[in-house]
Amino acid sequence: MKKTLEDLDFNNKKVLVRCDFNVPLISGEISDDNRIIQALPTIKYLIEHKAKIVLCSHLGKVKNEEDKLDKSLIVVAQRLRELLNQDVIFINETRGFKLEKGINNLKEGQVLLFENTRFEPLETKNDPELAQYWGSLVDLFVLDAFGSSHRAHASTTGVSKYVKDSCVGLLIEKELAILGKALSNPRRPLVAVIGGAKVSEKIGVIDNLLKIADKIIIGGGMAYTFLKAQGYEIGISLCEDDKVALAQEYLTKAGDKLVLPLDSVCATTFSNDGFVGTFSNEIMKEDLMGLDIGPLSIDCFKAILKDAHTVIWNGPMGVFEMDNYAKGTEAICECIANLKDATTIVGGGDSAAAAKKFGYTDKFTHVSTGGGASLEFMEGKKLPGIESIANK
Repeated sequence: MKKTLEDLDFNNKKVLVRCDFNVPLISGEISDDNRIIQALPTIKYLIEHKAKIVLCSHLGKVKNEEDKLDKSLIVVAQRLRELLNQDVIFINETRGFKLEKGINNLKEGQVLLFENTRFEPLETKNDPELAQYWGSLVDLFVLDAFGSSHRAHASTTGVSKYVKDSCVGLLIEKELAILGKALSNPRRPLVAVIGGAKVSEKIGVIDNLLKIADKIIIGGGMAYTFLKAQGYEIGISLCEDDKVALAQEYLTKAGDKLVLPLDSVCATTFSNDGFVGTFSNEIMKEDLMGLDIGPLSIDCFKAILKDAHTVIWNGPMGVFEMDNYAKGTEAICECIANLKDATTIVGGGDSAAAAKKFGYTDKFTHVSTGGGASLEFMEGKKLPGIESIANK
């Protein structure tokens, strides 16, 4: 077990908190502040326990100087001021005298946020000198960026080596508790709904869930690689030809545990205007591509889900961003969200975006803040950021 906030004394201590403020921006404005809101419980805990709080995060991908122009965390500082109802000092640097003075002048309960960690080119290389520098500025380290905990970066894994002590924050504690219980001690039946584009991206999850789940429902573009392995015509649908043999192997290994779509909503082109109609697997045409599951698949999947007591959903059933191919994802989202007496978990990423689009976010037991991190956790992998934190 990793140390949590309750294991450390924060009174009058300088505390670096690695948050996940990687929020979407449109024309320089935050379009979804959920990741900031999810960080508030840990920040408020530290304020109440009289810490001197230093926040850091990355925002987007920064490959050159031009990328820095629209990737500043100053917009996050402004939103944090509103949400915390107190001043948040913003330092527009990642190192140097200005940052050091700002941290050294902090009083108990004050909050400081410094600039995008990826403005440092060596951040993503887990550079020990950079990690040591950030560690030297504080006494303690709190990792609360679940969405970045699968990446071994200076601000997620490196810095913990250079502080007196470290722990996970309330967000990571919650993520580990809910996801951990669903995977290690679920209320059964456990049904996993796995969608998305590629088998190669989800095969590790499928492999691990086959040991745990009672049923695994497959949807999205990845389903066509499995359908081709079964000998069906899939037209010009997305398919990883080099993974068809692997899909066949998993179909044999899984038996009736793996459930595939029965029909598809099809188009001639990858566009909302290319819509043609719905075809069962048996009558799919060679010039069509499947872009959503059809009504037979929806009914089949809902019949399996209705008795579930634990559901893990990761990946959409189709191209839900286009209206003509959103019905399958919306129907399955609605079904899972309205299950009675069930623990329902959304594994971040596109599934979380879909839940928000269709208005069901608040009806799930838990919506993970980490797409990639959730995937790797469900694969049974150790997350390097969390592994770097001190044990109880």
